[in-house]
Amino acid sequence: MRQILIDKFIVPENAVEEFTQRMNYNRNFIKNISGFVQDAAYKRTDDKGNTVVVTIAIWESEEVIKKAKEAVQTEYAKIGFRPDEMLKRLNITLERGTYTEIV
Repeated sequence: MRQILIDKFIVPENAVEEFTQRMNYNRNFIKNISGFVQDAAYKRTDDKGNTVVVTIAIWESEEVIKKAKEAVQTEYAKIGFRPDEMLKRLNITLERGTYTEIV
């Protein structure tokens, strides 16, 4: 059964450029992982001026998404990227969940 990874980020105005660069890097990277189906990203501005970004990545199965997460972590280690540190430094909040499609 397909797995859908949905992330919601609340990004302060001063962090949008750096966040967007990292998001695009990640979106391009995952497209080359076996089992990737498709992705999308959406944004809006909240009443405090923050950019709210929702990303959706669809994967073939639960097993594939586990391998994809490992591949992403390996890539991050290789390039010296620590996402938790970036989120904290830029005051970005993240809500993450894995979903299945309602048929």
